[in-house]
Amino acid sequence: MNTVVRKIGNSDGVILPKEILEQVGFATGDRLSAIVSGDEIKLVKATSDFEVELAHARVFMDKYRDALAKLAK
Repeated sequence: MNTVVRKIGNSDGVILPKEILEQVGFATGDRLSAIVSGDEIKLVKATSDFEVELAHARVFMDKYRDALAKLAK
């Protein structure tokens, strides 16, 4: 399936056909997590566990921002 990145309001987005959403079990209003790997994007349903882990990661990154910046060099 091919699709196009389109302008949607002030953002850009991709519209997925209903058949594909049904095939993977996504529905309108589902929260998704985008996992980027190289030039690919994988969409998965966001779980409450993932959201909790992400919140912990954000706290960690804020707390150790300077150290992480030095390590990234």
